[in-house]
Amino acid sequence: MDIGARLRKLREDKHLSQGDIENRCGLLRCYISRVENGHTVPSIETLERLSGALEVPLFRLFCDDLEAAPVRAGNRSPASSDSDAPESDTDKRYFGEVRRLLSQAGQQERKFFLNMARRFTTR
Repeated sequence: MDIGARLRKLREDKHLSQGDIENRCGLLRCYISRVENGHTVPSIETLERLSGALEVPLFRLFCDDLEAAPVRAGNRSPASSDSDAPESDTDKRYFGEVRRLLSQAGQQERKFFLNMARRFTTR
């Protein structure tokens, strides 16, 4: 997963410059450039600031498809088991996509993803 490319695409789709994002979230333009070009991996807090500046929910930085939006524990049906196995075709597609993307990611990106997932579940 190339978070920098995703950020650049979202920014360009909204016809915003890196300077516009700098003004909206307070991050330096040179830092935004380093993130977009894959030279640095932003923290979760930084991603939250960038998603706010782009006016998109944080999960959109990781998936395009609204069908693949993260499933929260409270959204599971009462008949579901405690296992983490996907329940529906949508869940199966979502977890299959996550598995495919993680298999292509490097060790640093996998650590980043796990850290992000831990932070989401502790809120």
